[in-house]
Amino acid sequence: MNYLPRLIENTLLKYLKQFKVVLLTGARQVGKSTLLKHLLSDNYEYITLDDIIEYDLAKNDEVQFFQNHKTPLIIDEIQYSPNLFKRIKYLVDQQDTKGIYCLTGSQTYQLMKNVSESLAGRIGILELPPFSIRELQRINFNEPFLPTDSYFENRKSCLNTNIEIWEKIFRGSMPELINKDNDWHFFYNSYVKSYIQRDVKEIINIKNDNLFYKFLVALASRTGELLIPNDIARSIGISLQTVQAWISVLESSGLIYILKPYENNIFKRTIKTPKIYFLDTGLVCFLVGWTSPEVLKNGAMAGNIFETFVISEIYKSYKNIGIDVQNLYYYRDRDQKEIDLLIVKDNTIYPIEIKKSAQPSSTMAKNFPVLKDIPNMTMGQGCILCLAEKIVKYSEKLSIVPISYI
Repeated sequence: MNYLPRLIENTLLKYLKQFKVVLLTGARQVGKSTLLKHLLSDNYEYITLDDIIEYDLAKNDEVQFFQNHKTPLIIDEIQYSPNLFKRIKYLVDQQDTKGIYCLTGSQTYQLMKNVSESLAGRIGILELPPFSIRELQRINFNEPFLPTDSYFENRKSCLNTNIEIWEKIFRGSMPELINKDNDWHFFYNSYVKSYIQRDVKEIINIKNDNLFYKFLVALASRTGELLIPNDIARSIGISLQTVQAWISVLESSGLIYILKPYENNIFKRTIKTPKIYFLDTGLVCFLVGWTSPEVLKNGAMAGNIFETFVISEIYKSYKNIGIDVQNLYYYRDRDQKEIDLLIVKDNTIYPIEIKKSAQPSSTMAKNFPVLKDIPNMTMGQGCILCLAEKIVKYSEKLSIVPISYI
């Protein structure tokens, strides 16, 4: 299959010009190795620590390992040999050249500890998410989503409305499944087993694979909902501390995203519970047990999975340009007033509702006015992201927006 360009490519090249070391993280099998080999193979030597010979040398004699390989160098799956980080620090401190080493790893949980101890200030860190709709449609548009007129005008210039949305949500965003000949169930069954056996067991001591699988299913069935660890612990019979530890592993592995609630001193009644979203909707469908896009579309969780898809696509639009997602929130208070997503930029809050309706009404944005009284903040344009066919502007501050504009 031909290589499908990734929107993060230009961001990665910019990082290599600015930092001596660049670390590309992301969930297992999102395409990190493929991306680096395609983009950098003309100038970089490529080494993977999945190679047992290279692994043994890196583990036992890091000095000889680096003497064997010229720079610039790609080291794939570096989490298997964390002792290399100190040697990399020593080597990059001897010169001013940028982009000397490009590292990849799937276990961010372990990687960040070694990075903070050895390479702070010397390394740029990027996360490669699963494929976005833009990438799958070969749309070369790489602005982070923001519900403004200028964004919509720019996005309109390269719009593709031909989205079989429920098929897309069901199939998921993993590179392996772009090939329609690859069996969906076979892929995810293998993916979950290899994730548990290779990644999770190396981070935490899991004695019962079936129990961890039940935990994954319990979490998947709650995507798009408030994350209440006590509820999960009771439902599968494990401790609260275990649930919290396992959630941290999933988050650092790039499988889930925890969306924080917006908090401000004026909002005494806002709740502080985060929400959980899986970053690959195909994995959710597999774990919950849906067998087709039709079952998904007509099921009780259709709204939650649609919201998960939209949040994950917006998340990708920020990650692919190297912007952190610390500016994304949701709002909910004790009066049950909720806004699905808030994007905060330059002291302006942009409210967004996410609805799977093709004919939404302006009443779906009835909670937006709660944001007007926040001191030192301005309420920007808001929108209802939905399955409508075209943008409809209700007012200066509210538009109906098709999800094809993400």
